[in-house]
Amino acid sequence: MTHEAAVLRARDIAGRVLAPSAGQNDKAGRFSIEAVDSLGKAGLLGLMLPVELGGSGLGPRTLAPVTAILAEADASVAMVYLMHILGAATIMRARPTAAPTVTPILQEIAAGRHLSTLAFSEAGSRSHFWTPMSRAHRNGSGVRITAKKSWVTSAGHAQSYVVSALAPEGKGPTDSTLYVLPAETRGLSVAGPWDGLGLRANASAPIALDNCEVPSHFQLTEDGAGFQAMLNVVLPLFNLGTAAVALGLCRAAVAGTASHLKSAKFEHLGQSLGESLPTLRAQLAAMQIDTDGLSARIDDLIEHFEKPRETTMLRVLETKAAAGDIAIAVTSAAMRICGGAAFSKHMSIERLFRDAHAGAVMAPTGDVLREFIAKLLLGMPLF
Repeated sequence: MTHEAAVLRARDIAGRVLAPSAGQNDKAGRFSIEAVDSLGKAGLLGLMLPVELGGSGLGPRTLAPVTAILAEADASVAMVYLMHILGAATIMRARPTAAPTVTPILQEIAAGRHLSTLAFSEAGSRSHFWTPMSRAHRNGSGVRITAKKSWVTSAGHAQSYVVSALAPEGKGPTDSTLYVLPAETRGLSVAGPWDGLGLRANASAPIALDNCEVPSHFQLTEDGAGFQAMLNVVLPLFNLGTAAVALGLCRAAVAGTASHLKSAKFEHLGQSLGESLPTLRAQLAAMQIDTDGLSARIDDLIEHFEKPRETTMLRVLETKAAAGDIAIAVTSAAMRICGGAAFSKHMSIERLFRDAHAGAVMAPTGDVLREFIAKLLLGMPLF
């Protein structure tokens, strides 16, 4: 599949499957099985997997627009897709001894029959997702893990979970190891419902691991190497992907606001709101400027991925931090401009506004990212 084909398929799914049901799924907090099925049949679940495994062999330059297109229609589905891509990318980089186990999983992903996700966050370390509180314990050639993971996207719907835990002999908070656990693993369960303010349809529920037995061939990284995988594999793509979700939300907000300004009328004046109020036109223009600025930031980050340089990590951190602020600003402006129509939920603007706020609290949060950025500028260690 080419870049152009992937974008066209994403656009088709967004218009045909996501957009018609996004509002109702949000209201009901319903996970869209239909969306995942469509993404699988279109070959998009294996977007970044190697061709020899049945994937498309594409990269961040395609991931970003595909994710933004999905988010413009339904940000919940876009986050399900992004977390799947991250899970698949982590599994793909498993240590050689795990190859016999992970290869069939990757082939199933490429065939569109397997949804994966990440299970890193824990209540004890909160937004510091790279420091799990749970610890793996030796059990013959494998380990046993007991943990409570929070904010697990696609909980109860994924076929596999990429799980973090402190290494059995780990001495520091970042001495973690990553494992892949099939959904049917004994002791793995969804530990509660998901009822968030935003991204209500992505099933980001907690999961519990109750003395789960994990054979050695399900261990993805060497002992203590999980932190490096989180930092080098997960974080860059996650920050790019969440910025793309924010971009999709901004584009939807701009389009919805422009449509409202053209269609809503002052009937006694015989003019639309857009024709009557230059102040609203100015705010719409500012929304578009911010949206295009975010698009340029994403393009710049992709160029840094393709040609790494000293400023690459800085761009990784900056892009998500800026994206969160921009999405909140643009959707907040849309709420003000559209007024009572947005506030009374007659439009999708209110859903976009709530979804935009979810991005800012997903780890690493904006506050944590700004702390990292300042440390980089001052030559201080990040961790």
